[in-house]
Amino acid sequence: MPENPAKNKNAADLAVSFCGVRLKNPIVAASGTFGFGREYAELWDISRLGAISVKGLTRQPRQGNPPPRIAETPAGMLNAVGLQNPGAEAFIKTELPFLRGFDLPVFANISANTPEEYGEMARLLANAGVDLIEVNVSCPNVRAGGIQFGTDPAAVARVTEEVKKNAVSVPVAVKLSPNVTSIADIARAAESAGADGISAINTLLGMRIDLRRRRPVLHNNTGGLSGPAIFPVALRCVADIYRAVKLPICGGGGVMTARDAAEMMIAGAACVSVGTATVFEPAAIPELLDGLPDLCRELGVGGIAELTGTLALN
Repeated sequence: MPENPAKNKNAADLAVSFCGVRLKNPIVAASGTFGFGREYAELWDISRLGAISVKGLTRQPRQGNPPPRIAETPAGMLNAVGLQNPGAEAFIKTELPFLRGFDLPVFANISANTPEEYGEMARLLANAGVDLIEVNVSCPNVRAGGIQFGTDPAAVARVTEEVKKNAVSVPVAVKLSPNVTSIADIARAAESAGADGISAINTLLGMRIDLRRRRPVLHNNTGGLSGPAIFPVALRCVADIYRAVKLPICGGGGVMTARDAAEMMIAGAACVSVGTATVFEPAAIPELLDGLPDLCRELGVGGIAELTGTLALN
């Protein structure tokens, strides 16, 4: 593997800050595809990451949806895994100590069905010592007939308030869904309720059909579309959010290369999440990191943080 750029004294400064958390570089392993890092840690030193956002956690263990729950699409993939995870307490007991063996901040991605349950999750994980709580609002609000929290500004604000109240001194970033009319309005609601940052975007809703069976390929009928196919949508969403709020943004969605990451930062992201790329190529993140110093020099910046929010609209 190429020399770690962090050891090169002449390398560009890759350090960034997100919600007050210092990252040695802007690349965050996105929640979901990276699991809890164990499999990737067998292949490369995950301490190279800027941070890891762990697989989405719920209060109780979940088995997820029945198979088939993953399907290929052109330039991407659909997933309807259904938040399979061991539960917050098992994560704290088993996975968090493992991750603390590496030099990287740990972001806990949480999901719940009521604002109060979100608050309970936040308190539990904050007390366990995670570095940031990432709130997945693409979850059904059981009190509103199953509508996603993230599609309603008032619901996003209510969840954000509850999480902030319980997270105490741990920063809170709200992860937004692109499946809305105006993602900027949702970001404003999170900001008004006290969020420390925004994470965007979550997956787009999609479907594939089995021609012979004339039924959806996925058991759940629909799934979340991720991968390079959604990159232009993610980029536009980050640019919209950056103009709408004053909060730092963790931008992601289809980022595959160092150049993609730079585009995301120019659009307004303080850091960049990488997910599906690691499914296509397990070494995608170290390869991306290796490309950042040369790209900084090409773009004429001494530190990669200088790129954030420099988009000049026509």
